[in-house]
Amino acid sequence: MENVLDVLTERGFIENTTHDEALRAHLLAPGRSAYIGFDPTASSLHIGNLVPIMSLAHMQRAGHRPIAVVGGGTGMIGDPSGKTEMRRMLTEETIASNAAGIKSQLERFIDFSGGRALMVNNADWLTDLKYIALLRDIGRHFSVNRMIKAESYRMRLESEEGLSFIEFNYMILQAYDFLKLSDDQDCLIQMGGSDQWGNIVAGVDLIRRMRSKTAFGITFPLITTSSGIKMGKTHQGAVWLDAERTPPYDYYQYWINTDDPDVGRFLALYTFLPMAEIAAVGDLSGTDLNAAKIVLAFEATALAHGLAAAEGAFKAAASMFGARNVPAHILPSGKVPRDAGEAMADAVPFSTIGASRFSEGGMPAFKLFLEAGLTDSGGAARRLIAQGGGYINGRRVDSAEVLITEKDFENGELLLRSGKKKYHRLVLEK
Repeated sequence: MENVLDVLTERGFIENTTHDEALRAHLLAPGRSAYIGFDPTASSLHIGNLVPIMSLAHMQRAGHRPIAVVGGGTGMIGDPSGKTEMRRMLTEETIASNAAGIKSQLERFIDFSGGRALMVNNADWLTDLKYIALLRDIGRHFSVNRMIKAESYRMRLESEEGLSFIEFNYMILQAYDFLKLSDDQDCLIQMGGSDQWGNIVAGVDLIRRMRSKTAFGITFPLITTSSGIKMGKTHQGAVWLDAERTPPYDYYQYWINTDDPDVGRFLALYTFLPMAEIAAVGDLSGTDLNAAKIVLAFEATALAHGLAAAEGAFKAAASMFGARNVPAHILPSGKVPRDAGEAMADAVPFSTIGASRFSEGGMPAFKLFLEAGLTDSGGAARRLIAQGGGYINGRRVDSAEVLITEKDFENGELLLRSGKKKYHRLVLEK
């Protein structure tokens, strides 16, 4: 079987590793464990978390065991990595609620049944630590001189707010997590973003000093688009994996709007399609490259939200912007419908609306939802919008009274959405 380290390298996941040759040999044996920590500051992960999630999924597909560590204990302190100010403290109740949301999303990518993967909360062992014992047994292995050279600490030390003492302990606690998992779960691999390199190496060193074992670290590069924007960031904010925060149609559209130079790279990172097929995308242009974007959007949406949601988003996009055939030779392993007629067979219902209706400054948004039959009354339309459930062309409507004009139509059409699943297309009639 192909070494998973080669898979991750070929697909663009690897920035740094420790003990390269020993790590490769370690991964030759099946059933190795590898862990990644997830910050429980929100009830949902976002697209920026997909590289760590996909790396755990690749580990599992290669016969290894992924471990997701929810930072319930460290979340009470806050990781200074990549932050210029101290993080908000979280209650145990908030952390537990957020952890449940995170696991439900991870289960789309990773199979937790039968112990094939684990999710643990580091609060289970960190909150019972005794301070004097921690200093004596663990803290003595850490050099302050070396700690403050870590990028995560240096950024905070140079910031106006500075680095708090409570945050200074974060590296020690994360290293202790690694030690604890190596003892309890025989886990000798920790993975994380490039900003976690110092914390990961600290854990590797602690295991060497206290257990005389070789542990390993793998870090991932910070993924940005070709235009230099951090992955998953838009003018509307983060793109979430939670369908309530970012509905599947909007999630699908995010991937459809991928910049041309990024298509092949994102297919390698964010889908499981074969690399031989992905390599051929580099030779595509024009409508064929747009077809590859459709496959990317469909596969990414199916992973995060399920096949039915991907099909719904695909059909909604076909209804809004016109159905496009995806040729059979482009990424043939993709599950996207290949026949444009198939996309339109169950397309979004539509109706026409006269341009004269928008002649006097526009029409209030709530009236459009009533006109389209998405609500039974004007009052219901107002409530829908007030509760954040009304969308026009993928954008949430902030006010029931906002005026919609002809300029808001895209190619003569508006796509209205009520909640997560009810769509209606309004076609402008001149």
